[in-house]
Amino acid sequence: MLVPLTRQKFEQIIPLIATGQQYKYYWGKFSNFLQRLLVSVVSVVVVLLVKALFGLEFGPILFFLGVIGAMFWLWFPVFQASVRNAKCRRYKYSGFFRGRILDWWITDRLIGKQETVNSKGELVIVENREKRINLEVGDDTGFSVELDAPLRPYHKAIARGQIAEMIVMSNRADLSTIEDFSDVYIPSRDIWVNDYPYLRRDFFSETSRRIREDQQDRPRRRRRKTE
Repeated sequence: MLVPLTRQKFEQIIPLIATGQQYKYYWGKFSNFLQRLLVSVVSVVVVLLVKALFGLEFGPILFFLGVIGAMFWLWFPVFQASVRNAKCRRYKYSGFFRGRILDWWITDRLIGKQETVNSKGELVIVENREKRINLEVGDDTGFSVELDAPLRPYHKAIARGQIAEMIVMSNRADLSTIEDFSDVYIPSRDIWVNDYPYLRRDFFSETSRRIREDQQDRPRRRRRKTE
């Protein structure tokens, strides 16, 4: 089932400004925070050096640059998430898709390499791998998409045939060509499968509920009494 969404609803479900979950995604690990903090410190030092070397007054512009640089560690995750959201919002049309899980499987992804030295003094390359769950979601029309995400313990409840919902995006008004899609929600298990949390889950859940109620009420409206 594919139900077109209004532009207003689409922009509610995929907001321009980062949500809390999106901010957390780009906040990253402690090492990522330290990298941003280093950039903040260097930015402040550069501003102070420019003022000292060139004898510039600490005017509004220099003050503004100093504040932006000092707070880089805090606002940069918001910027990253907002840019990613904007890439989705550039699509002109969107729809709510409800299908089923056609298949799923587990894979390993290489996420990095580290060079270390063993006890014999030999250089050893250690590969960092991440287990990921892969889903194929589709419907009776033959439409299907595949996505992958980091494997979580609660993913063990996923099974073939379960209903799966997501937002699809297109530049065609009839949604005949799907160019991108969001994370997947499995309502029967209340499970989200995603790498990046694109959706405002409260708005998405409300949209899902309304569409489900509309589908349940529609047959009743078509019934007519026979004499």
